[in-house]
Amino acid sequence: MQKFNRLNDLLDLDISGKAILVRADLNVPVIKGKVSDPTRIAGLVPTLAKLLAKSCKVIVISHFGRPEGRYDSNHTLSSLIDDVASELKKYSGKDIDVKFGVDCIGNSAIEAVRTLKPGDLLILENLRFHPEEVANDAEFSKKLASYADYYVNDAFSCSHRAHASITGVSALLPSYAGILFEKEIECLSRILHSPEKPLGAIVGGSKISSKIDLLNSLIERADNIFIGGGMANTFLYAKGIEIGISLCEKDLKAKALDLLKAAESKGCRIMLPIDVTIASSVNNGRNCAVVSTSSVPDDKMILDIGTQTLLQWNEVISKCKTLIWNGPVGAIEFPPFDNGSIALARSVAYFTGSNKLNSIVGGGDTVALISHAGLKDSFSYISTAGGAFLEWLEGKNLPGVNALIRSAETGNSKKKAANS
Repeated sequence: MQKFNRLNDLLDLDISGKAILVRADLNVPVIKGKVSDPTRIAGLVPTLAKLLAKSCKVIVISHFGRPEGRYDSNHTLSSLIDDVASELKKYSGKDIDVKFGVDCIGNSAIEAVRTLKPGDLLILENLRFHPEEVANDAEFSKKLASYADYYVNDAFSCSHRAHASITGVSALLPSYAGILFEKEIECLSRILHSPEKPLGAIVGGSKISSKIDLLNSLIERADNIFIGGGMANTFLYAKGIEIGISLCEKDLKAKALDLLKAAESKGCRIMLPIDVTIASSVNNGRNCAVVSTSSVPDDKMILDIGTQTLLQWNEVISKCKTLIWNGPVGAIEFPPFDNGSIALARSVAYFTGSNKLNSIVGGGDTVALISHAGLKDSFSYISTAGGAFLEWLEGKNLPGVNALIRSAETGNSKKKAANS
């Protein structure tokens, strides 16, 4: 893979007093007005702290939710100011006054940037209050770029989007990858190109339609793929197994069979549940039962893996050296159908803690599960990316990564021209 400029390259320059535009991902989960998982904020803090220590004027831009191109008080970044300040203090031990700009463009944003002093930190309002962000509008990009001398992308999780703040700005300013961005790339690149074998992958979620490319990519690389969640039902159905009233993409029967055949031809073992937890609905957890996958009644639905499946999978995972996990293996929003996913998480955490396994978790639902189980510090790496995590593992080129590569190439070309 081609190289891009990193934050350390920027820190080597004389940037004291310079304005740095940092694309962050502050799209964090909020429940009843409080951040329920500050992982993304904590991941951003090292980049901010290093720039502030260099006496830079740091301007953070981010989206938050999907306000559909208009102001929405439920998605204002002002609600996250205290959380950013708190995480910065945890990291640096210093009280940081985090300033807020009530818009990301226009006179108010220009004035907020103008009054910044070296060592100040400013967060501008939600980018997605403006439709021009998602449209990658050239004029919108120019307005954002006008605030700064340099651009830092520390939002790998957003870099599968060709948005103004991701690809537009990077074409206008000398651009660098932040610490979190670089960490994500390095970790996921190792998995994609040189994982320690045997490589296992747990893939869950409700539908295979959204993960066909991921499965095709993993079949080329993994030794074992453990498939759970609603998507496992489609594979079971394709194999002629009765699944009652379970969630199933019956129109993808042929695709599921193709995936099974492809895996067999590549020597990759796809492991489906051998027993499952069933109930009449997700709201009927008190009357659930564990049965063999061949014994699902016509009026029941599969909502979780069973105990024998967990034992079988654990036996295989215990022999893996690397494990990727994306997607829960049960209906985790409806206890007790989160039991299988939590038990599996504890097993993976145990093998990781025993220095037997390099475990990588990605995807919002999976990270939320790990956090809910109290195991956030028990895995080798937890990716803050969702869609970008998937697309990278699928082997796709991400617009945000390509933009940094182009910026580095342009900068290097200019340096060569100046020295010739």
